[in-house]
Amino acid sequence: MNRSGVDLSVEPRWGGAALLRPGVLAFTGSIGTTDAHAHHGVQIITATTAFTVLDEHGARHRGTKVVVPADASHQVEVGAQEGTVVFLEPESPPGRAAHLRAVHSGWTVAPVLTFTRQRALATVVDELIAHLAPEPTGDDMARHPAVVDALRLLPDLVAAGPVSGTELAARVGISASRLTHLFTEQVGIPLRRYVLWTRLRIAITRVQAGDDLTGAAHGAGFADSAHLTRTTREMFGLAPSVLSRHVSWDLDAGM
Repeated sequence: MNRSGVDLSVEPRWGGAALLRPGVLAFTGSIGTTDAHAHHGVQIITATTAFTVLDEHGARHRGTKVVVPADASHQVEVGAQEGTVVFLEPESPPGRAAHLRAVHSGWTVAPVLTFTRQRALATVVDELIAHLAPEPTGDDMARHPAVVDALRLLPDLVAAGPVSGTELAARVGISASRLTHLFTEQVGIPLRRYVLWTRLRIAITRVQAGDDLTGAAHGAGFADSAHLTRTTREMFGLAPSVLSRHVSWDLDAGM
């Protein structure tokens, strides 16, 4: 056991607290092992003890800080009792910066991400994003009115079912191509990906409120629970059951 009374001989399991924003999923707690998988989110892991990530070529990346590029097959071979994991949308400025850093400098490059239970997870995420993409993406005062209107309309549209970029553009009074360009530029991720992150937020909110996965999936506009499961595995490499049963959530809608 360590000084905190944690039995280090027991393999850690996923469990802790998480924060979800459009383009960002952050987790703090115990980091468990995984099977081989790939996910679209860029994954940044920091822990108090060394852990091991095995890539598709059989190379082991061992340390207390590892960045897994987007869509790279890998598995967590040895977990950690205490750590922080941040998934970033690779189309976002901070996600793109982290992805390129890992590709060009190696997975064990040390990002600026400090784990400690005394620091709020939101603060850690804010500092990481500021380090990776220091240029501001703009707030509501700087955003085009059509983008502000789109962000206001999207939660209800997403919950109602499929979202058409053309119909949304018509509702906010500009062309679809113009809205697509402005949204990506001023929000930081493409409209289509923003919709997907919003669906995940709604689904997790409904699970936390007591819905089963089928009800949560339908309430978030997914076709069924299998669609929700495929989406969470594609984005994070984790099943929604892991995200719902073993994690307490801060569902931050801000961006």
